[in-house]
Amino acid sequence: MKAELLEKVKEIIEKRMNTSWQAMEDAKNSANEEGKSSAGDKYETARAMGQIDREMNGRMYDQAQQERLLLDKINPQIPFSHVGLGALVNTTMGIFFVAVGAGIIPLNGTNIMIISPQSPIGQILMGKTAQDAFEFRGKKYEVILVE
Repeated sequence: MKAELLEKVKEIIEKRMNTSWQAMEDAKNSANEEGKSSAGDKYETARAMGQIDREMNGRMYDQAQQERLLLDKINPQIPFSHVGLGALVNTTMGIFFVAVGAGIIPLNGTNIMIISPQSPIGQILMGKTAQDAFEFRGKKYEVILVE
């Protein structure tokens, strides 16, 4: 199950990378086109806006690339006794996969929350073992199983 889940998360991150890359290219092309058909201040404004868009999408691409590299370090075959990067954690709050922040992925009829260790819930879960209690947003939960 973890191997299949990891592949789905990698697909999400690859899509983020592709979307960011395409947005960078579109911003560059848009700024170049604007430059051909504009003059004066409008040209400078368009170039500056294009540069801002390229930088923003470049940061998003770099972040997705770092997340992808992190995912490559996860071995889904390694069992866990406590929550760490790559752990699948079943709790009374839900099921979590500790990797990168990627939202909820439905798998075999179950919604699994893909969280980063730095997220608020990730920070709370890190290091926990089965039967450990934890509190999140004023409610008490328990770790059922760590895989």
